[in-house]
Amino acid sequence: MEQSKEGYFTLALRQTQETIRTENPSWQPWVMFFLRSMQQHRKRLAEKVEREKIAVSNMAELSLQIIEHARSHGRVTIGEMIRLTGISRNTLKEHFRSLVEKNHLALRGGGRTAWYTLS
Repeated sequence: MEQSKEGYFTLALRQTQETIRTENPSWQPWVMFFLRSMQQHRKRLAEKVEREKIAVSNMAELSLQIIEHARSHGRVTIGEMIRLTGISRNTLKEHFRSLVEKNHLALRGGGRTAWYTLS
């Protein structure tokens, strides 16, 4: 909707407002604009889901666990993943580094206080 705000205000909303106080108000311009916007959002989301499926299908199980932890908790640290998985810090660091390089995660902070969020 944000991208077509101008069309919304200048066409659909005005057309509806012009008839709102009449005996037969016409909601159709606004409803059609709204439905088209929702259709565009659905299409973009479907494309994003497909890209995510492709990226995830090629990902190692440990990397998937890291992504899922970040998704469900809003952030993830290497220390948390060591406690959850029992896997060595060096192995985890490699997975985190790869996830950052592929733009799945974003590094926040630094050193042992670093944490990661979804990109």
